[in-house]
Amino acid sequence: MEKDYRVKQGHPYPLGVSVNADGINFAAVLRPAEENGVILYPKTKGKKESTVPSEIRIPFAKESWIGNVACMQIEGINPVEYDYNFYEDDKVITDSYAKRILGNEVWNYRHPEDGSVLKSGFVTGVYDWQGDHAPQIPYEDSIFYCMHVRGFTKHTSSKVKYKGTFAGIIEKIPYLKELGITAIELMPAYEFEEIDVITQTPFAMEYMKERYKDISLEEEQPEKKMKLNYWGFKEAYYFAPKSSYAAGNPVTEFKDLVRMLHANGIEVIMQFYFPNTVKQGYMLEVLRYWVLEYHIDGIHLKGDNLPVTLIATEPVLANTKILYYGFHYDAIYRQDEVPTYRNLAVYQDDFMYEMRKLLKGDEDKMKSLLYFIRRNDDKAGVLNYITNYYGFTLMDLVSYDKKHNEDNGEEGRDGNDYNYSWNCGVEGKSRKQSIIKMRKKQIRNAILFMMLSQGAPLLMSGDEFGNSQNGNNNPYCQDNEITWLNWNLLKSNEDIFSFVKDTIAFRKEHAILHSRKQFRQADYLECGYPDISYHGEEAWKADVSNYSRQAAVMYCENYAQGWNQDKKGFIYVAYNMHWQPHTFALPKLPKGMKWYKTIDTVESGIVQELSKEQQSVEVSERAVAVYVAKDCKMKSDTVKEMEL
Repeated sequence: MEKDYRVKQGHPYPLGVSVNADGINFAAVLRPAEENGVILYPKTKGKKESTVPSEIRIPFAKESWIGNVACMQIEGINPVEYDYNFYEDDKVITDSYAKRILGNEVWNYRHPEDGSVLKSGFVTGVYDWQGDHAPQIPYEDSIFYCMHVRGFTKHTSSKVKYKGTFAGIIEKIPYLKELGITAIELMPAYEFEEIDVITQTPFAMEYMKERYKDISLEEEQPEKKMKLNYWGFKEAYYFAPKSSYAAGNPVTEFKDLVRMLHANGIEVIMQFYFPNTVKQGYMLEVLRYWVLEYHIDGIHLKGDNLPVTLIATEPVLANTKILYYGFHYDAIYRQDEVPTYRNLAVYQDDFMYEMRKLLKGDEDKMKSLLYFIRRNDDKAGVLNYITNYYGFTLMDLVSYDKKHNEDNGEEGRDGNDYNYSWNCGVEGKSRKQSIIKMRKKQIRNAILFMMLSQGAPLLMSGDEFGNSQNGNNNPYCQDNEITWLNWNLLKSNEDIFSFVKDTIAFRKEHAILHSRKQFRQADYLECGYPDISYHGEEAWKADVSNYSRQAAVMYCENYAQGWNQDKKGFIYVAYNMHWQPHTFALPKLPKGMKWYKTIDTVESGIVQELSKEQQSVEVSERAVAVYVAKDCKMKSDTVKEMEL
């Protein structure tokens, strides 16, 4: 092939490739070698393969280096007709800044030891965002929903056309809207190689070497195993959407997903896992790119060596939700500064484990309950979840006492041994109606723990209809019906789905349940009631001793943001996690108001008007009951709808 391109001095930034009016700029951080350069792979589509060269190598000139960055501008090359890589002598390198990766389009197909190298692809053209606008939903108004892109719709029961893809999620947008979701959190959706090569030195040899260091032992060959990395928590090609998660072009399909979710008032949060091998400056570039190029609304940072403060103070990310387990507020905000838009959020397991203990009836948990239901912060949001992708699903949490990870091939050594679960009397699946009834009640209790707490609730996908992983609490290597959502359960567990949907709607209707401001436990409006108060078997007196398993909370809706005279009222929530019924004294209401029981986890959809004379209520064992006080002459919209 005749040389029909021209090479000029390039620019060191941006790294990777950038297509401009004059050509293509290539910039890469490479190790010094005899020869470094760019490989162009001509595409054969529409051409006779015999007339197309397999590759074109163009070296970087010595004067093209700026620091450790080699750069050059190539003119006369049409990016639509080529793919590319970099090279160091005989070593071929896939561009870590590539906006598209080629060669891994088929899930679980590529063999990492077959000698082939993934190719880097050019992204051309301009995407029509059609006036896309980010919803920017405050944390206090958010309902999060965590999902695995493939597992969400891969099962045949999903009934979508493009199973296991970004397009499959698009098909489920009406379902997400019906449920009341405001943000989806995607497990790693950038390009990663899902097959890992695990090198295992025989245990006996390791032991002998350690014990008898002075004795020469014949080396045993380490065993190599192929292991599926279903979750994707590994070093990856962070700039490119995962091609096997797309039915077509992954770049445009992911943008379609974001645009259509935004049009339906749903945000997109992406998990980014950065191991210690990834440079911190690179991390920031990755995050900025996804926010600017793909319009994502948030990032969940995962990893240890992360520049969290740098990311939290990056001006471009000021309106982007940033989730992490903790922040140094003094390094992020000025003294006494309260952000207008809280973009930071604390993402920790403390709520999950404490509420699990409460759910199964452990002692000394009422203080934790009263703390978590009011926990709020002026500078950062809080996410509350009782299950996540790691650990049991919600159905398994009430069905198994022990993990059952045998299918992972690690003889049960993997996964958390401490799940704080209770199987309600039988390990695993049961047809006994009393067991099924108890498990569903416990699920409803857990849902209310989240929906009635001030932090933003996060549901794990499938929990809303009783999805199970058969007791596997660490299905990181499972790509089958263990990890694929079985949508048939939506019909068989319709009562669970309805309860979750109704409680989300109830939370949204009552602003006091998701306040922007912290509760003071004081009557600072001088309306005769504090914003939040604690009760028990005696009104205005909560028993938080270590043996108590019951308490009640009353909210005065006058303190809700945007409250008005027509919507003032009270909400009273009685929690009884004891295995015996308990009677709670109801606080006295202003003249002309009555209590209505709107939610009872014993069964869903209960609406019961209490008599004016009734001064106490009995709450069943292991149950939560919610009462709403309204003017006797006018019931709340919630009560009217539930009665219908």
